[in-house]
Amino acid sequence: MTEFNVLGDNAEWQKDFEPRLRASYMTAGLGAAAAQRMFDDVCADIGDWTVAEIADAGTRMGYVAVVVTDDNGAPAGRIGDLRVDALHAGRGHEQAARSWAEGWCAERGARRLDIRLTEPAGELFDDYSVRAQLRMRSVGSPSEPVDGVIARPMTQAEYPEWLASEKVAYVGDIVRAGALSPEDAVRKSDDDFAKLIPEGLATPDNTFLVIEAAGEQIGTGWVKHRHLPGVTYGYSLHIEEQRRGKGYGRAAMAAGEQAALAAGDSALMFTVWGGNEVAMNLYTSAGYRVVEEGRSIGLPRSAV
Repeated sequence: MTEFNVLGDNAEWQKDFEPRLRASYMTAGLGAAAAQRMFDDVCADIGDWTVAEIADAGTRMGYVAVVVTDDNGAPAGRIGDLRVDALHAGRGHEQAARSWAEGWCAERGARRLDIRLTEPAGELFDDYSVRAQLRMRSVGSPSEPVDGVIARPMTQAEYPEWLASEKVAYVGDIVRAGALSPEDAVRKSDDDFAKLIPEGLATPDNTFLVIEAAGEQIGTGWVKHRHLPGVTYGYSLHIEEQRRGKGYGRAAMAAGEQAALAAGDSALMFTVWGGNEVAMNLYTSAGYRVVEEGRSIGLPRSAV
């Protein structure tokens, strides 16, 4: 029978957890400095995590770590770690640990449970909805350009309409992924854009592009350089809906990759929101690997 013993001292667990987390980011292609930044973000509140030893008949099988935090005024749970040693895997301890984590968080008022996966989880979290994927590709050289497609700097006259459109699209992505209500998503969109590009086109380390084919606008791009050491982050590489299906999505990615190289970075990273299967398939075919995947489920679970 699987047992859970909450630890008073998490030192032994941390010695096991921290190298695993760093290694998972480096396996995904991040350099050491970028992997450390990702690690630091994940572990910013690690002192608040509750860690339990997973045991069977007094023998340690692994660990599970959980925390409940405030998320826009509502408590949300998070599984920070769930690890069963390879020798004991596949005996039901993983499912028992997941259930324990869900119950622990629900008892503390959480109505949603999140997990950030940095390696394949098999079937364990199949019934958790995918909220977002972080994808990345090293770009020693950019993807092959599409004939007749160019990317030029956005003008000040084009910026206000682009900004309004991007805010609406961002709200739609958040709501579709099930992350927030429409009202909260609008507030988050306004706040995030104000923080990310406070000086508009003049905001340092940002590139804003208009993508054209045969002299006509077909899309836009916005990337942030040095988001992580050596990594440019693609906030938006967008092709207009009526122009899709012609290979222009790859042209947009090539424009982002070229901008990353021009700024001295060697990788391009995106977030793909859950429910956007078209974008996920495009990035997979273009060689963008999953660095981490966020999933969630509502609490308490409905009785089956």
